[in-house]
Amino acid sequence: MSQAAEPSTDPLSVLDRLIAFPTLSRQSNLELLDYVEGLLRPVGARLERFQSDDGTRANLWASVGPERSGGVVLSGHCDVVPVEGQNWTNDPFVMTRKNGRLYGRGTADMKGFLSVAIHAILNAAERDLCAPLHLAISYDEEIGCLGVRGMLDALAARPFRPALCLIGEPTGMQVAIGHKGKRGLRACCHGQEGHSALAPNALNALHMGAALVERLQVRQEDLRVNGSRDDAYEIPYSTVHVGMMQGGTALNIVPNTCQLDFEIRNLATDDPDEILGHIEADAEAIAAAHRNRFPDARIEIEEISGYPGLETPPDASFVSVIQELLGRRDPLIKVAFGTEGGLYQQRLGVPTLICGPGHMAQGHKPDEYVEETQLEECARLLSALTDALEQGETEDLISSTGRA
Repeated sequence: MSQAAEPSTDPLSVLDRLIAFPTLSRQSNLELLDYVEGLLRPVGARLERFQSDDGTRANLWASVGPERSGGVVLSGHCDVVPVEGQNWTNDPFVMTRKNGRLYGRGTADMKGFLSVAIHAILNAAERDLCAPLHLAISYDEEIGCLGVRGMLDALAARPFRPALCLIGEPTGMQVAIGHKGKRGLRACCHGQEGHSALAPNALNALHMGAALVERLQVRQEDLRVNGSRDDAYEIPYSTVHVGMMQGGTALNIVPNTCQLDFEIRNLATDDPDEILGHIEADAEAIAAAHRNRFPDARIEIEEISGYPGLETPPDASFVSVIQELLGRRDPLIKVAFGTEGGLYQQRLGVPTLICGPGHMAQGHKPDEYVEETQLEECARLLSALTDALEQGETEDLISSTGRA
C-alpha cells in the first residue's frame, strides 16, 4: 500500500492551503487549525487550543524550544473579511500567482504572514533554541479583536511570558510601534410613534438620531482643532465616525426608535472615556429637550466592540534588535488600522511591535494580493530571529519581564 505524500511546508504551498479555507469572521476556523496542527505536531510543537464559547472557533497557541519565559510570539489572525459584492478577477479562495504577486482573500491581511510564520516554527523545531518561539493564531480579529482575549487571559495566569510579541499585519515590512485605540458604540434613540399626518404630535427618533450625528460632527471638529496630535499617523488626531443609522418601518409612521453605530479612534494621549463622556452629555441634552412633552425620551449608548491602542517606546532596545535583524533602518511608523497589540500589552504585559509582509492598501478589496518579494523578506527576518534565539546572542529576546 502506498503511503500518503507528506504535505508541502514551503510558505507558498502553505499559503495556498490557508487561502482555500474561507474563514470569514464568526464562521468556523477549525478545519484551518486542523491543517496547521497537522504540520506542527510531527515536529514536536506544543499545541493548545482556546475555544470560543460555542465551540465553533478557536485560537491556536503553538510553541517550540524550552518551556520558560522569554522568546518571541508571532501573532496573527486567520479570519478574513467577506467577498460578497466585490468584483474579483479570479476565485478569491484559490491562490493565483501572477507577475510576482499572490492573489486571494487574506493574502495580505494576513495569511501571507501566517504561512511564513508556520514555516519559521517548523524550522525552529529542528534547532536548539535558548528561548521559545511561539505562534498565536486568533479568530474574529476583523470584528474587534474578539477571539484573542480569552487566550491572553488564560496565558496571563501562567508563570511564563514571552519577551516580545511580533504581529505580522501588513506594514510593507516596516517596523510599526503604534496604532490608535478603538471604541465601537451603539446609540439607541427612543422617541414616540405616531401617524405622519400628525407628525408634530409625536417624537421622531430619526430626528433625534440626526441631532446626535450633528453633535458627533461638532465633537470631531473639536478633536481636529483642539485635541492631541501625533504626526506619525496619516490622520494625526482622534476621530469620531458614524458608520450606520437605522430606523423607521413605513413612511407614514413617525419612528419611535433609531439606532446609530459609531466609533471613536483615539490617540494614546486622548482619553476615550473623556471623549465618550462628552458624547453622552450631548445625547442627554438632546433627549432632555423633549421630556416636557415626551417623558420617556432618551438616548442610550452602549459599547459593542473595542480594543486599546498600541504605544511602544521608539527607543526600546528590542525595537533596534528587530531593525537590525531586518537589515535596514527605515523610519519607525504607526499604522491607521487596529491590531491585538494593545491587548498583548494590556492583558499579558508583553511589549509588542507590528511588522509584516504586504500593504493594507491591498487588503479588504477585490483582487487582494501580496508581493512574493514581501514574503521573502519576511522569511529572512524570521530566519534571522530564529538564529538569534538559537545562538542566545540577543538578551532582549532571551530574557523576559514575565515571572520565570
